[in-house]
Amino acid sequence: MIKGQKVVCIDDTFSDLIRAIYKQLPVKGATYTIREVFLGREKIVKGGDTATVGLLLVELTNPPDPFHQGLQELGFSSERFAPLEELPPEEIEETVGAGDDHADYWKN
Repeated sequence: MIKGQKVVCIDDTFSDLIRAIYKQLPVKGATYTIREVFLGREKIVKGGDTATVGLLLVELTNPPDPFHQGLQELGFSSERFAPLEELPPEEIEETVGAGDDHADYWKN
């Protein structure tokens, strides 16, 4: 996952602790834009020291992580999201133009 990529939430099940400390949470099926990708940890959720890939989203902002020395914003595990399947621009033009007598309309 990379900055600027569109993703869809596939898991919006959160514990009561997470619901209490976050201001905004993602909703299953909703589309978001990745604002930042960072190396996270599961300490807040599972009490461990293992690393995870965390995401900050353009559409959601949250308070600082109370367990992070640098007070980084609370983010979300990348495992809660799937990449949104988007066609590259050249494939969209080919799809629209295929068998369409009015294909020039879309190119204006």
